[in-house]
This record gives sequence, C-alpha cells and structure tokens, in this order.
Amino acid sequence: MSGAESRLLGRWGEALVAEELRRKGWRLLASGFRCRFGEIDLIAANEKYICFTEVKLRKSDSFAPARSFVDARKQERVRTTASLWLSEHPTSLQPRFDVAEVYAPQGTQTERPRIIYLENAF
Repeated sequence: MSGAESRLLGRWGEALVAEELRRKGWRLLASGFRCRFGEIDLIAANEKYICFTEVKLRKSDSFAPARSFVDARKQERVRTTASLWLSEHPTSLQPRFDVAEVYAPQGTQTERPRIIYLENAF
C-alpha cells in the first residue's frame, strides 16, 4: 500500500469515527490538527469534555489490538499537541484522551466497519 493510499484509508476511518461522535451529540472542533509537535486525529467537545481522539484503523486485531499501536511515545506527542491546541483555544472543559479502533477487513469497501471507542485511554 502506498503512502497516499494509507493516508486516504486513515482519513476514511477518521471520518467514520467523527460521524459516530456526532451521532452521540459531540461537536467536532477539528480533524487532522497538526503542529510541530505532532498530529491529533479528532478534537471534539460535549458539555463536559474536550476530547482528543487518536484513531487507529486495522484490517483485524489478529496481530494485536489497534490501541496497542498508541505507545508511550505517541501518547506524549498527542498530549503535547493537545497542550498547544488548548493554549490557542482556551476552554473550561475537562480534557480527555481517547482511542478509537476501526476494524475494516476490506478497507473502504467494508460494509460494516467495527468501531471500538475507548474513553480515557491514556
């Protein structure tokens, strides 16, 4: 799979999770936020939390669950990036770090991708 195909697949997974969050009443504030420290896939808010979500898409969990690819180094980059975002967008909402696992065995052709959403993942 080329880098462009991989990015397209990742964006597709992020869009699925964003739609799921909207259905649950969350407001999407940003997607694909990038800065010199890293990237945050989705930033969403409800009446209590501002949620920084890392989305991991895999064909299956036969090797390892998708969440296992959010290692300590990645978590630190997300936290640092979130700190910068919060400094630019002050809020009284409580920050939370979530991970969304998307399993799509046939990639974008998967009819019913499975989404597992982990609140307070790190």
